[in-house]
Amino acid sequence: QVQLVESGGGLVQPGGSLRLSCTASGIMFSIALMGWYRQAPGKERELVATVSRFGSANYADSMKGRFAISRDNAKKTVYLQMSNLKPDDTAVYYCNARLSSTYYWGQGTQVTVSS
Repeated sequence: QVQLVESGGGLVQPGGSLRLSCTASGIMFSIALMGWYRQAPGKERELVATVSRFGSANYADSMKGRFAISRDNAKKTVYLQMSNLKPDDTAVYYCNARLSSTYYWGQGTQVTVSS
């Protein structure tokens, strides 16, 4: 059974930082394309970033320069370091694993940016 368990969300002030973690089990993590998506209230789920099995990262344009995705294959964990957070970054952040044409999702972790 595939499980993706996110952690690290919470309430942060504008300009602050958070690091999200997602630990996987039940999948061949080392070959999966791992990613983070987010969904704000009333909006569609959108891509934040992905990282390939080789560590090559790809970001949505609005996240470039503020967010950094990384992975530790030994720990089966993917991270999202978020800095200079803005109120518009408020959303539920979801971990995603892609193996061939199959997508797996975590349950999501809430990030709220507010003063």
